[in-house]
This record gives sequence, structure tokens and C-alpha cells, in this order.
Amino acid sequence: MMKTVAIGLQSFEDIRTRNIFYVDKTNFIREWWESEDAVTLITRPRRFGKTLNMSMMECFFSNRYADRGDLFEGLSIWEDEKYRKLQGTYPVIFMSFASIKTGNAESMKIVVKQIISNIYDRFRDIMKSEQFSDSDRAFFDSVNMNMPDEILYTSINQLCIYLEKYYGKKAVVLLDEYDTPMQEAWLAGNWDDAAAFFRSFFNATFKTNPNLQRAIITGITRISKESIFSDLNNLKIVTVSSETYAECFGFTESEVFDAMDEYGLSDQKQVVKQWYDGFTFGRHTDIYNPWSIINYLDERKLGCYWVNTSSNGFVNQLMRKGDAETKMVVEDLIRGKSFSAKLDEQIVFSQLDENNEAVWSLLLASGYLKIMNIEVIDTEADWTYLYTLSCTNKETRIMFSRMVSGWFNTGDRSYNYFIKALLANDVESMNEFMNNVALRVFSCFDSGNGYLKSEPERFYHGFVLGLMVDLSERYVLTSNRESGFGRYDIMLEPKNKEDNAYIIEFKVHKPAKEKTLEDTVAAALAQIEEKKYDTLLIDKGVPVDKIYKYGFAFEGKCVQIG
Repeated sequence: MMKTVAIGLQSFEDIRTRNIFYVDKTNFIREWWESEDAVTLITRPRRFGKTLNMSMMECFFSNRYADRGDLFEGLSIWEDEKYRKLQGTYPVIFMSFASIKTGNAESMKIVVKQIISNIYDRFRDIMKSEQFSDSDRAFFDSVNMNMPDEILYTSINQLCIYLEKYYGKKAVVLLDEYDTPMQEAWLAGNWDDAAAFFRSFFNATFKTNPNLQRAIITGITRISKESIFSDLNNLKIVTVSSETYAECFGFTESEVFDAMDEYGLSDQKQVVKQWYDGFTFGRHTDIYNPWSIINYLDERKLGCYWVNTSSNGFVNQLMRKGDAETKMVVEDLIRGKSFSAKLDEQIVFSQLDENNEAVWSLLLASGYLKIMNIEVIDTEADWTYLYTLSCTNKETRIMFSRMVSGWFNTGDRSYNYFIKALLANDVESMNEFMNNVALRVFSCFDSGNGYLKSEPERFYHGFVLGLMVDLSERYVLTSNRESGFGRYDIMLEPKNKEDNAYIIEFKVHKPAKEKTLEDTVAAALAQIEEKKYDTLLIDKGVPVDKIYKYGFAFEGKCVQIG
């Protein structure tokens, strides 16, 4: 009898007692325990089984689950007598920061206080023991929603002392989704305040804690140690490029194909591979996104399950605010191409606004990009890693395409009308529609930093991406590529010989050079001719009379096309 496929269950105990579909990941227990690492930080994309694995670790190690070996019967870990004896023998503190969805540092502290207070409540009965003094009980009672920051910082450290005193064993600490509040803080512009708070909390919990047996921390990103893990020298870091625990998160191809055989879907293996395969951890390729696979087994149809589990607001903001080079890379990604970048996998959030490499590091950690190759660049001064990256799979390419289309979703059909006008060579309608689009989209793209005034090409390249998504079936669209004696802004090369080709040049109106927007349009058209941007199209056999050239002149939110 096939097991029930349940969506969203993250409790190992519930899955095992209710006979729910489960892929055995208990080798993670053995691999981690035998590593002897004091504190382990594991980063994996969202919905990759981090929370379920942490729940599994709690059920295995926590003395609250003593005599619950039934949860592990039939799984690989239970075949080893050594681990059967280890199960349920440690005090375990399990906490998650997944619910911290505010970017305000003070609000974060309130949520953390609630989380810690709830943890203390679980262990309140141990304070009845005569082993504890009145001062111990007084501190224990002081951990509540009204506790000062000084108590909050040391609360888990102090709880570890109490647990070792009562149980005679040091505590195992599990922290899930440690970086959720940090991402929220960055989006809200409160990174420094949040980092200062969590730096103190993490150092007290994981560094200056002699009553800590072992600890696991999970999240999506590897935030730089200097930001929140300063001086934590006992930290083992496992990222997506690491060999360690490579098959413990996500589904391997054999696990996916075995499940498809079980559920009578064997004939769909190759199309499922195209949609959901592509994640690479260390040298282990063909790792599948478990959230999408479970939803596919449940729905029995293909869909964008993983990319639809959040608004992708973090990625959207980074891409939308990205410079011209960033948007050119996104063009290539949507086409299925790869690119190369020198990356450091630790995320320095303060660099995300100005450093493309930091952006790509974040997208790699988040699962939107996959590693095709890593090359070591060794120079006399230093050495770095050159990563070749591409979109992870079809599902993530669709996400990028939808994200770009959303930039130009202004609530009406103006953008689509503009494309129709362009293809019909209706300059009057192009002007009318483009001004409507620019009026709306400029305010959408400008995040309040005024960068559109200083770097308007960010808007233009966003516009290019929007064109590409809507015209990709009929045209090969490229931007900022060489042709003739220069680099054009946009070229639309028809796939069908009957269609026209288009070259578009953008220019910002400069009053010192041109009196009117019409003069700026003329300058853009003159540049197309002088630089012979049509050379590439002519060399490919496109007739000269089918190459249409347009100049776009911008001044603020006003556009003139000619």
C-alpha cells in the first residue's frame, strides 16, 4: 500500500506515526555525530528538508523521546546497535527563527523573547529539583517576555548549565532558519541593529558555552562571520559547494525515480528531471528539489511548486535594483546560458547594493543558480574561485521570466500594446504607450534611492528583459553586444525571415548637448548609423529594408521615440 503524500508536514514524529511518504535521511545522524564538530552551520535552499531533518535530530537525541525507537524502526540508522543505544539520551534545545518576519530590530527581540520563554517553559519542571538554588530559580523565572537584553543574550547559555546540572549531560542545541531575521532586517534597512543583537546572542550561545555538547545551525545563507559569528572559531561551515552532507538534504535522482516507480509515474522521469533536477552540492549532481517532487507526486502534474512558495521579494529587489551588467546576466539565464563570476560563498549583506558578486553568491545559496564548474584562480598576490553558474532548472528559469514580467505589470495592457505597436512600426502609438509605461514603471523601479536619475540604464535594461520575455518565441533579443564599430542597446533578430528586425538605441537628454528631446532622438539614430550597428543583422542575411531603427530619448519620466 502506497504511503500518503502529505504537503507541508515538518514534524518527523507526525510523519512516522501517520505513515506519511518519507525519504530516509537518517544517515545524516550518523555522519554528523561521527564528525565530532562542535558547532555545524549547514546552508541549503528553502524547502530542502532542513526543518524536517532538525526535527528528526530532536527525535533521535532528545531524552524527551527516550523509548521512542519506534520512530526509527525500518530506517538505516536503526540497523546499527551503537545508535539504537544513543537514541533519546541527551537534553536537546530546539528553536527556530522561521517566525521572525519583521525587519525592525526591537520587534525581532520581542519574537525571540517569546521563543526563548516557550523553551524555558518546556523545562520548568526541572527547577523543582533540590539541585537548584533560589538564585537559579530566580534567573529561570526572569526569562520571560519582559526580560532585558542582557538576560536574553545569555538565556540559552544559562539553560545549558541547568540542563547539565539536572541530567548530568551537556545539551545539544538545534537552531533552524537562523538567517530569516537577518534577511528581513536587510530588506527593511535595519541590518546593523539586527546584526549587533544576534552577534551577542550567537556568541553567548555557541562560543562561550562550556555546557554545550554539540550544535547544528541551519539556514539559507552563510552570513559572514564578521557580521554575526565573530570569533566563533569552533564553527564548521557546510555550504552548497561542500562535500559534507551532500545527500542529506534534497532528493537524489535514485530516490526520486524510486518514488515515481512506486506511484506509477515511471514514464515521466525525463520531464521531471528537466523541471526539478539541477541542484549540485559539492560534487554530487542530480539533486532534486524535494518540495516540488512531493507536490508533483501529490498533484500528479508538473508545476512551479517551489518558486511559488514565497513572493521571491528578496531576489526581486536585488534584480530590479541591479545594474546593467546584472540584467544582462539575467537575460542569458532566461535563455538557458551560463556565466562566470568570482565568488565568496559568505554573504556580506552590506555589499549587496553595490557588489554583483555578492548578489550571485546569494542566488547560489538560495538555489536559483547552480554550479557548473569551479576553477581556482591562483595569482602571486592571492587566490580566488571562479564559478561557472547557470539557472538551476526549468522551474527557476520560469521564476526569473515571471519576475521580469511582473516589473512591467502596471495594471493595464499598455506594455503589451507597446509591443504590438513596435511590431506594427506605429511610432505614434509607441510614444503614447511608452510614456504610460515609463510613468508607472519608473516609480516601481525607483526604491527611493534616486538611482534612476544617476543610472537610468537600469530602467532600460529592465525594459529590455521585459521585451525578451514577451517576444522570445519570435525573436532572438540581445542587448549591449558588439556589432559594427560599437555596442548597441537592443537588437531584435527575427527567427522567421518574414518578420522585421529592430535596433533600438537609448539616450538620456542632455540639455548641454541637445535643445529638445527630438534632438536627442536624432543623436541616437545618428549613432546607430555611424557605428553601423546593423552589420550583424546584414551579415546574417536580413535585408536592409527589413531593419527598423529607433531612437529612444528620456528626460525624467518623459519619453520621445523616433
